[in-house]
Amino acid sequence: MASAPGELAGKRILVTGSSRGIGRETAALLHRRGASVVVHARAASEHTVTLLAELGAIAGSAGSSRVALVTGELDGVAAAGSVWDAAVAAFGGIDVLVNNAGAWIASEIDSASEWQAGWDANLGLNLAAPAELCRRAILEYRANGGGVIVNLASRSAHRGDDAAHLAYGAAKGGLLALTKGIARGYGGDGVLAYAVAPGWVATDLAEGAIDEAVLDSLPLGEVTPARDVAEVIAFLASGRARHTTGATIDITGADYVR
Repeated sequence: MASAPGELAGKRILVTGSSRGIGRETAALLHRRGASVVVHARAASEHTVTLLAELGAIAGSAGSSRVALVTGELDGVAAAGSVWDAAVAAFGGIDVLVNNAGAWIASEIDSASEWQAGWDANLGLNLAAPAELCRRAILEYRANGGGVIVNLASRSAHRGDDAAHLAYGAAKGGLLALTKGIARGYGGDGVLAYAVAPGWVATDLAEGAIDEAVLDSLPLGEVTPARDVAEVIAFLASGRARHTTGATIDITGADYVR
C-alpha cells in the first residue's frame, strides 16, 4: 500500500470532525499526500487553530491554498446540508467525502427521556447527518464523473455495543448498510463507497476509557494508532482499489475478527 507523497494532488477532500482524533490525523495525512483538505469542526477552537497552523493555513504560507475550515453542527439533515454547501464553496467541489464525525452517545434504557434523547442524538449525528452528506456527494459525483465516499463505522456495527449504547451500535450498523447500498446502487456512476470499522483507537478522546484491562484484552497488546486508520482512508481516497467498493475494512488489531 506504499504511496507517493503527492498521490492525492488535485483531490478536494472533506473530512468531517477533523479537529481532533482520527479525523485530525486523517486530515493531516491527506494534506501531506497533496490533497486540498476541508477541515470541519462544530466550532473554531484551539484544536482547529493548531491544525490549520500545522497544515500551513497561515497567511502567506505555502500550504494555505490547500486548506479550508468549515464549522457547523452535524446533528441532522439540515445541518449536514449547510456543511456540505460550505465545503463545496471552499474549493469549488468535493472529490472525496470522509464521514468521520460521530460520538459514542449513551441511550439509557431505564429512563424514557434519556432513552429517547440518546436515540435522537445517535441517529442525528451518527446516521442522518452522514447520510445527507452522502446524498449530496452522490449528486455531485454523478454530475462530475464520480468520486469517493469513506464512512467511519465501528466494530459496534458488527457485534453490537454495550447495554448503555444500543442506539450507537444501531446507528453505526445503519451506516454500514448505507455504504453497501451506495456502492451497489451508484457504482455505475463512478461512485465508490467504503466503510472503515475501527475498534479502540489511541486518541485524546479515548484516553479516559483505555485502562490496563483494555490493553490486556488486545491481541497486539496495544491500542490501534490513529495513523493506521488514516493510512487506510488515504489509500481508499486515492481510487487505487476501485473493486473494493462496498467493502468494510476492520481496523481492530484482531480485537474483533469477523
